[in-house]
Amino acid sequence: MAAVNGAVLSLAYILGLLLTALPGQFGGIPLGAIALLLTGAIASFTLPRFWKTGPRSRLWLVAGLVGLLATFYFQLRLPDVKESDISNQISDFDPTAPAQLLTVQGKIDTPPQLTRKQKVRFWLNVTQVSEITSDETSANAGKPVTGKLYVTVPLLQGTGLTTGQVVAVTGTPYKPKPAENPGGFNFEQYLARQGGFAGLTGTQIDFPEGEGRSPWGWWLIRERIVQSQVRWLGVPEGPLLSAMVMGRNGVDLPYSVQDQFSRAGLAHALAASGFQVSLLVGVMLTLTQKLPNRARLIFGLGVLILYTGLTGMQPSVLRAAVMGTAALIALTTERKVRPLSSILLAAAILLLVNPLWIWDLGFQLSFLATLGLIVTVPPLTQRLDWLPPAIATLIAVPLAAYLWTLPLQLYAFGVVSPYSILLNVLATPLITLISIGGMISAVAALFWSTAGSALGAVLYYPLHALVTLAEFCNQLPGNSFATGTISVIQAIALYSLIVVVWAWRRGQKFWWIAFLLGLSLVAIPLWFRYTNLFQVTVLSTSGTPVLVVQERGSVGLINSGDEENVNFTVLPFLRKQGVNQINWAISTDPNPGEAGWDRILADLPIQNFYQSPETTASVPSATSDTTLAGQTPPSLVTSQPKLPLPIDQAVSLGSVSAMLLNADPVALQLNIGEQQWLLLQNLEPSAEQQRLLTEKILAPAQVLWWSGEFLRPDLLSAIDNRVAIASAYSIDPDTALRLREQAIATYWTGHDGAIQWTPEKGFTPFLSPLENSPSAF
Repeated sequence: MAAVNGAVLSLAYILGLLLTALPGQFGGIPLGAIALLLTGAIASFTLPRFWKTGPRSRLWLVAGLVGLLATFYFQLRLPDVKESDISNQISDFDPTAPAQLLTVQGKIDTPPQLTRKQKVRFWLNVTQVSEITSDETSANAGKPVTGKLYVTVPLLQGTGLTTGQVVAVTGTPYKPKPAENPGGFNFEQYLARQGGFAGLTGTQIDFPEGEGRSPWGWWLIRERIVQSQVRWLGVPEGPLLSAMVMGRNGVDLPYSVQDQFSRAGLAHALAASGFQVSLLVGVMLTLTQKLPNRARLIFGLGVLILYTGLTGMQPSVLRAAVMGTAALIALTTERKVRPLSSILLAAAILLLVNPLWIWDLGFQLSFLATLGLIVTVPPLTQRLDWLPPAIATLIAVPLAAYLWTLPLQLYAFGVVSPYSILLNVLATPLITLISIGGMISAVAALFWSTAGSALGAVLYYPLHALVTLAEFCNQLPGNSFATGTISVIQAIALYSLIVVVWAWRRGQKFWWIAFLLGLSLVAIPLWFRYTNLFQVTVLSTSGTPVLVVQERGSVGLINSGDEENVNFTVLPFLRKQGVNQINWAISTDPNPGEAGWDRILADLPIQNFYQSPETTASVPSATSDTTLAGQTPPSLVTSQPKLPLPIDQAVSLGSVSAMLLNADPVALQLNIGEQQWLLLQNLEPSAEQQRLLTEKILAPAQVLWWSGEFLRPDLLSAIDNRVAIASAYSIDPDTALRLREQAIATYWTGHDGAIQWTPEKGFTPFLSPLENSPSAF
């Protein structure tokens, strides 16, 4: 009964934190807290009448109160910007003003890691700041500050940095932005959840006199293990082995490998979690079976503490360590462990330490996967009793984890991997072998580095086989299918079905009904939206303007932008919209690099690819991405069939039509939803604009879409537009003033984020729906 009571209270605390997502308050109390308190009160009167052996009425009241307190505790622990915080020393962004330059001093708080741009990133606990003036002198030398700063520095400057080291970094500070595109990454929220409100793009690192590397730290052990395993295995096998043992945090695993594993559904293999912890506990109990129970417990706890420190105190490992501790205590004291109560208690303990982890996606996926293994593997194994036990378990484990994490994946990413279950069944023996072997190699490396290298080298072929398996799976057709993201209500409904099937024993024989209902909950709304949606989106990108047209099942893309824009803006948007192919694409850039289009073609097929006359020649690929073998992959754009985009000749693209009025500078006319759009790109000031006017190249349009540069008054008069959209971080001030004087609704992506148009709602800015005039300039 004590375990049940603990589980109820833990669940109430977790639900209280989850209900903080509900908006609104009543009398200063969050509505979610009130709802949970009322639920506890109702349960105290009703449940004891039906559940005779369950908790007493008093406990349900206490559970409601615990949920209420959880919401207040969450609000109390929300990061707050103090007056002395470093973010208050950063000026607001002004594109017309010189960049602010600061030198900040502090202690490195996290293991430095490489970014996709081959820079080094880390968190810095700041102690003082100095502002550098135009004459390169400090205006306020040594001003004391507090807070955390997200720092990136060049590779050569960041090489050799370690956790706990005191450094002085000079660079340009910035305040993070929220997501600028639908479904985009919210950098501001990401930093805030870790207690930071600003970043610094560093250019130089200095070391205060007398400060250097810390003489000891977890980084030293981690570094010794990684160096030992990489020495004879090389790249990517060496970093892959270290990542599978200690997690990818703190290990510079190539992003090409990380992307391959993520797309194949094997990302969990690179995240230190319950799998590795369970292996450790099992190995330690086996090796110490002849020792007294107290000694077994001490050795087991020591190994868990060591492993948790090596992994960087990740939430998934902390959760698994708490559960592993409970299992160790139970097994060494011969007491029975209730797995479901243990995982709820473990989650509650971690969320007491940091309640903000409740919205950490990694924490959520880890918790749900473990919950699935606990409650779903046994019944699945029983239904597979016609198979040998080892094979039945091999199938049941990935199936259970996939089932319990799928609704959250659909809500967060809108992408499923059809081959994921089969791949995990095939990969689990390899992952188990590599993890155990990697742990043995790591222990050996602590005492004798060469021995660790030798033991790690034995795992070369299993590692290579795992990489090859992931690569092969990603080459299969439909390996990553975009469904589009589902709503919170749909996700809750799916989890309700899963819980009903699990809890209702008699109803488990009708699992197929629940499966069909769940499939309908996802498929029908997505199908209806896909076949009825008519939407135009001007994405907020840097550099090249990018536009996506979704027309009742047909998808068009104008420009791709560079590889960074594709990775972080274009592809995430298309995936979360449920796009699995592009029906037509247009490249208007006179001198395009191929990296962006290559990245799109690697994920999505393009049926009809149009290029203006200036872009039909083959351009050497500028992509920096590499294959797993470290070689530059062949360009996909050069092999993509291309159609010419002739000048002054309309091209039909479904109900949309496009006509190139001029190639350089770009003047592209689009007919979308009975509206004329005009794209003007890379306009030079006066001469080229005068030529466009003199030769009467431009036609009137309702919507002007341009790159934000200066536009002549007579050119604006010739276009006679009613809406102006600038794909730029700033708009020429004179042009902005002129647009405002003419009462033209003006949007710019640097301020409004993505701009969407639908026939029902018209134009809607993503960030500031009420600020759509040049007055914001």
